[in-house]
Amino acid sequence: MADLVTSLNKDPDPRSASLDGASGPRVLIYSHDTFGLGHLRRSRAIANAIVEDRPDASVVIISGSPVIGNFEFGSGVDYIRIPGVTKLPDGDYRSLNLNVSIDEATGLRQALILQTAKAFQPDVFIVDKEPTGFRGEVVPALDYLQASGCRLVLGIRDVMDEPALLVPEWERKGAKEALIRYYDEIWVYGLKDFYRPLKAFDLPASVKKRITYTGYLRREVPPTPSLTKYPKITKQPFILVTTGGGGDGDDLIDWVISAYEADPTLEQPALIVFGPFIDRDQRRAFVERIAQQPKLDAIAFDTKIERLMKKADAIVAMGGYNTFCEALSFDKRTLIVPRTKPRLEQYIRAVEAERLGLVRMLSDYKKPRTPERMAEALRGLCSQPRPSEVTIPGLLDGLDRVKERLKALTKPATPSKPAFHQAAE
Repeated sequence: MADLVTSLNKDPDPRSASLDGASGPRVLIYSHDTFGLGHLRRSRAIANAIVEDRPDASVVIISGSPVIGNFEFGSGVDYIRIPGVTKLPDGDYRSLNLNVSIDEATGLRQALILQTAKAFQPDVFIVDKEPTGFRGEVVPALDYLQASGCRLVLGIRDVMDEPALLVPEWERKGAKEALIRYYDEIWVYGLKDFYRPLKAFDLPASVKKRITYTGYLRREVPPTPSLTKYPKITKQPFILVTTGGGGDGDDLIDWVISAYEADPTLEQPALIVFGPFIDRDQRRAFVERIAQQPKLDAIAFDTKIERLMKKADAIVAMGGYNTFCEALSFDKRTLIVPRTKPRLEQYIRAVEAERLGLVRMLSDYKKPRTPERMAEALRGLCSQPRPSEVTIPGLLDGLDRVKERLKALTKPATPSKPAFHQAAE
């Protein structure tokens, strides 16, 4: 342990610790992952796309996700798992596994992030969603990397939250100031005509010029088969019900089960994927109810859920960013049942997507959550238009744009940037 601490305290000279024989770009991705799978799966898609396009590239993902080791990554991609934190029902956080305070856990995470930046010496640092990281933990790394000439990128999803909540949240975190001070580029993984997540902020013109709307991140079926054994109902047309990580999907699962319980005339079977973070007692209760319904079945989790999505006839989901990208990529008729607490992100995305004719939405935001409403929506899936029936230029060009911007940022002729930005490329 003493040797490890001594090693971490060493401050390598910038750009002096390059890998022997490595000539490709180095990309460091920060994904705080305090809840769910969204940040991890988005970062993984970007990392895999980078090394597919540039086989000589090296990508390291920094993540707090406890399940990152269950996922496969492309050759050239690796990850560093920092101590996890989890959100409590009252909105506060605690350490996920360590018996330490949240402040101590955050300090440890911050030190590991900074030392990874110093040791890896990336050419580009991509920060997912949070400009300053969880509780500001990424700021020391931003300071160090900016001084060393690394290009800094903030990547954000299409919808963050309603402006009334997002603006004060970012003010409290110093996120807007970090956006102005540190980041060379801001990549919005969506379309300008769909939603503008930073519209509510009074950003300087120089910062607005740094924003690139990439389009959504296209997903592909994993090249290797899933180790998950699929139930028999997947051998016929079926509806896939997914809640992502599952930590906040109880309402959706309960609503779907109640529809089959109340309406025996529902013909198409449904497969429910619980997700790795669902409460165990709740899952046990759901399994008992599902066992009584011949047209329902369930599995715990599938790290290659893209295979199930491709196989499914239709999808019912909460409408998180990754699931939305997958529904578009595999051209699936999709019913979005968005979460409305603690954020309206999914609801805003569902409203805009339904406006464009890409999905249909069923919400309990202002209407009662009755089994009859869900049964009617499930029955209507088979006649619903597919996303491909709507023509939206650049809809799924996100990974192509990311690769283009990465090439521009890592050109050999790129000069070292000043400590404070004056303009954007």
